[in-house]
Amino acid sequence: MSKGSLIEQRSIDYVPLRERHGKLWHLWPVWFAGDAHLATIATGFVGIALGGNLVWMTIAVLLGCAFGTFFMAFHSTQGPQLGLPQMIQSRPQFGYLGALLVWCVALVTFVGYSAFNQVLAADTLVTLAGWNRSLTMVLVGVLAVVLAALGYDLIHKAQRLLAYLLLAVFAVMSVAVARAHFPPAQLDFNHFTLVPFLTQLFAAAAYQVSWSIYVSDYSRYLPRDVGVRASFWWTYAGAFVGGAWAMLIGTVAAAMYPALELSAALKSAADQILPGTGSPFLIASLLGLVTITTLNFYGASLTLLSVADSIKPHKPTVGQRLLTLVVLLTASCVIALGSSPHFAAEFGEFLAILLYLFTPWTAINLVDFYFVRRSHYSVREIFNPHGMYGRWNWRGLVAYFGGFIAMIPFFSTGIYRGPVAEALGGADIAMLVGLPVSTIIYLVACRGFDLDAEIRQIAIADRGLDPDT
Repeated sequence: MSKGSLIEQRSIDYVPLRERHGKLWHLWPVWFAGDAHLATIATGFVGIALGGNLVWMTIAVLLGCAFGTFFMAFHSTQGPQLGLPQMIQSRPQFGYLGALLVWCVALVTFVGYSAFNQVLAADTLVTLAGWNRSLTMVLVGVLAVVLAALGYDLIHKAQRLLAYLLLAVFAVMSVAVARAHFPPAQLDFNHFTLVPFLTQLFAAAAYQVSWSIYVSDYSRYLPRDVGVRASFWWTYAGAFVGGAWAMLIGTVAAAMYPALELSAALKSAADQILPGTGSPFLIASLLGLVTITTLNFYGASLTLLSVADSIKPHKPTVGQRLLTLVVLLTASCVIALGSSPHFAAEFGEFLAILLYLFTPWTAINLVDFYFVRRSHYSVREIFNPHGMYGRWNWRGLVAYFGGFIAMIPFFSTGIYRGPVAEALGGADIAMLVGLPVSTIIYLVACRGFDLDAEIRQIAIADRGLDPDT
């Protein structure tokens, strides 16, 4: 970010070492606040709604978050190493044009999440204050886009301030839970049901993995020498604590009021635990929903610019980034305003499909970074349409489709349920299949890959990339 400039000047281009002004500990609040909001809380409702009890759904949430956050945090370590946004980094694995496959899916995910958040925020404000639902959707979107336009530094500052507030609010609510009374069945370890347990576990895991498509967007301004372990653990701690804590609040509210929808159940549970705290708790959680929508728009803007660059290479400008934000806001508002009363349920099905599409990508991207190329990439060649990474990379594409096809029998949605999922009573464990299958196929495909020769090419291509250092 240039000195004296309120709006971030960079977008999908490389962040030079002289501009790496970020601090490592900033990763904790950006991902704690990124997870501590209403949409995450809603994920904790899943298992109880299917008949699970509080004690086993608590275990499922903790295990699912621990598993899913593992992948997300490893993606975060790529930002300081490459100084690039997350999705542009897919070109070495899939090719200059082949990466369009995952980028288009990412765009749909970004816009869909933003629309869902706008609907959820509007429904909450209607419950709290009787605001006009349609106008509220638009206002939430506009506020999120304004923050996204200002960019990286302001997003980090907003997340830090919000993290302190949410820490206090969540702590008060959690201590007060000791006063709550639950039916004996909710605390019975003998009341274990497999399908709700697996569904809640993988819902939590998939939700955490979904951050992977833009997590290094918020670490790319960190110095390169921060270290992989440190950047991993600061990200993991923030995302795991924020995600698991928020989901467990949802699980507790669902156990107390299983017949109510999200906002009403949360308000009623908070008021019962600590009278008069229902509305303040919803408002605090709502603030987190607005800022995570900002992160969605910011990541979507960078992804849309990456798509445009693949179609016609160009030098990224501030004006182009602002234009993409307007386009994305328009798309999300159209979806939100045209949504049906059952949008949340329908969108849940849609997101499940999108997460199937991202499971092979996360495996391929991480395996390539840590085991195949071992973090050796040419920044200049990533932006070269006729460069060393090619236009289509058969290794990444074969591994991607191989992993996706292997998951099909394990799919469990309202649209389609595979035979294995049917045999498991509807439990969805597709992620456990897609991750190893894509990994194995990609590693086998890369057996003849000559890393030493590519490192020599990188040294030539990126000579003088950071002339000041």
